[in-house]
Amino acid sequence: MNTVQIEKMSLIERLQAMEVLWDSLTDKETEIESPEWHQDIIEERKRKIENGKAEFLSLEELKARRNP
Repeated sequence: MNTVQIEKMSLIERLQAMEVLWDSLTDKETEIESPEWHQDIIEERKRKIENGKAEFLSLEELKARRNP
C-alpha cells in the first residue's frame, strides 16, 4: 500500500487501518528499545527542571508555535 492508495481511503477506512496496524504492533511480546539519544534528551530535560530552567507551554502555546 502506498500514500496515494491511503489518501483515496475514507476517513473511517484510514482509522480502521491504523487500528489494525497498532494492534499488530501491540500484540507482540517483544519490546522495542528506545535509541540512546532518547535517554540523553530525558536526562537533559530533567536537569532543566531541577535547575529551574525548564520552559513549559500550554497546548495552545505549542500549537501557535507550530502553526505561525
